[in-house]
Amino acid sequence: MSTPNPAPGPLVKPPSASLYVGDLVPDVTEGNLFDIFNNVGPVSSIRVCRDTHTRRSLGYAYVNFHSVVDAERALDTLNNALISGRPCRIMWSQRDPTIRRSGLGNVFIKNLDPKITHKELYDTFSQFGSILSCKVAMNESGESKGYGFVHFEAQKSAEQACAMVNDMQLVSKKVFVGPFIARKVRNQHMENSWTNVYVKDIDPNVTDAQFEAAFAAYGKVTSPCIERKEGQTTCYGFVNFEHHEDATRAVDGLNATKLGEKTIFCCRAQKKQERRIKLRKEWEQLKLNKYQGVNLYIKNIEDDIDEERLKKEFSVFGNVVSHKIMADGSNSKGFGFVCFSAPEEASRAISELNGRTLPGCAKPLYVAYHEPKELRRAKLAAQRMSKPGGIRGAVPQGAGMYPGGAPYLYPSGNVPQGYYPNMIPPTAVPRAWGAPPQGYPVSYGGPMGMVGRGGSRGRGGPNQRGGQGRGGVRRNQPQPPIEQEGDVLTLQSLSQYPYEQQKLFLGEKLYPLIGKTHLALAGKITGMFLDSGWSIEELFYLLTDEAKLAEKIAHAIEVLENAQPEQGGEGVATQ
Repeated sequence: MSTPNPAPGPLVKPPSASLYVGDLVPDVTEGNLFDIFNNVGPVSSIRVCRDTHTRRSLGYAYVNFHSVVDAERALDTLNNALISGRPCRIMWSQRDPTIRRSGLGNVFIKNLDPKITHKELYDTFSQFGSILSCKVAMNESGESKGYGFVHFEAQKSAEQACAMVNDMQLVSKKVFVGPFIARKVRNQHMENSWTNVYVKDIDPNVTDAQFEAAFAAYGKVTSPCIERKEGQTTCYGFVNFEHHEDATRAVDGLNATKLGEKTIFCCRAQKKQERRIKLRKEWEQLKLNKYQGVNLYIKNIEDDIDEERLKKEFSVFGNVVSHKIMADGSNSKGFGFVCFSAPEEASRAISELNGRTLPGCAKPLYVAYHEPKELRRAKLAAQRMSKPGGIRGAVPQGAGMYPGGAPYLYPSGNVPQGYYPNMIPPTAVPRAWGAPPQGYPVSYGGPMGMVGRGGSRGRGGPNQRGGQGRGGVRRNQPQPPIEQEGDVLTLQSLSQYPYEQQKLFLGEKLYPLIGKTHLALAGKITGMFLDSGWSIEELFYLLTDEAKLAEKIAHAIEVLENAQPEQGGEGVATQ
């Protein structure tokens, strides 16, 4: 005797009481989320995920409760609740990426009515089993894109949903429901199954019948079309074949052949975005091959050096094909490019001019081969990670840091013992971009970016032992008093310390100089200077050149004023 299928049980709770909160507007902060979720139960910590470079919100966050019961209650009561005017999407945090990447239990739904939201989609599919995540794809203004995803806990539930809901009418439209296929797999399938051919450079005198006959010779054509606007041909069109093999033969046979009086071009029809990505990659590869070994990057260029002077200095070593000093309006940015006609000439220029100070200048030039931005970023990241402690230095166990260096938000009064006071800002701003806590030595983000454990616990103020705290910067590292000549910091005295420590010393000198005119922003601007990638020499000369310092401060303030948060990334029903 067969037993009926049991009703879908509740979702098995993960060992941690951590929730994923998605579809957040860019201006939602940890403080906003704390006000909402703390009403359900005591919150342990909150983190809004942000771009590592711009610190702009990525549109999702993690909320950690002390109790799994409170987390379950928040999931039941706050899912699809409005946060800053947009419904949020809450699910259990899945730390194991294999669950998301496997695709098992994930269902794709398209042709959705614009009125259907996450809640309606969840209510429709929850009858088939426990749902890990449910999402309707939205554009930047919060409007439905007409498709969505449902990730079930069990593959069997997904199969039942596909069988029962496919071709069912939801609101005003019949929907398609099928297994989710990853984009990479879809692209591979498309490469081996396309049937639509794009044709351009068509002779205006070619008729539709002639156009169809030319392609029908290679197989059965289902929809030939020459695009026209107001009755006039646009000289391009499309031909769709019934079979992929016929389409490939037509492209191979007709591409670069004459149709009428003009030579036509044929290829697989692509979406605009796909074609742009392909062309961009081809162009970048072409530039890389063309300028490999001959294009040089130069920085530390003085403001009074113009492009003619730059060309003159480099022409000594060979034929300069092109040269450019980058500028912001009429103000030089201090770096530029010189391209030679032969790799040997570029190599000589690097060996002779790198580290050399030009006549009448104070800073030595930095000359190296130009590298694409992606390659340069990868190298810098590898260099920083290879240093002791990685990008942000060693963080003591339990220091309240997420991977990547972003801090938790700890509610007032819930700070665990041994955690840093600077981990309690109202928003998750890294140390490099915030003002230093009272009673602490100035310390910034980047390689050395952690303040020591001093001051009154959880408040960031001075303690009762002279206001200096017990640590200042981290233990077992050189302290700020260094060799000086007549109380003046020198490059020679700096050179005896590691690179990270040199930046820390320079930051402590720059902070009070910036604070004279912009005290409230001194911490942010100092952090921007230290994380800008400038050399030690460039940072050092800001201490002595007041005009240059004022110019850099003005530029930093302009950057801060123009920075606008934006939501990044797109995804499916998974986190």
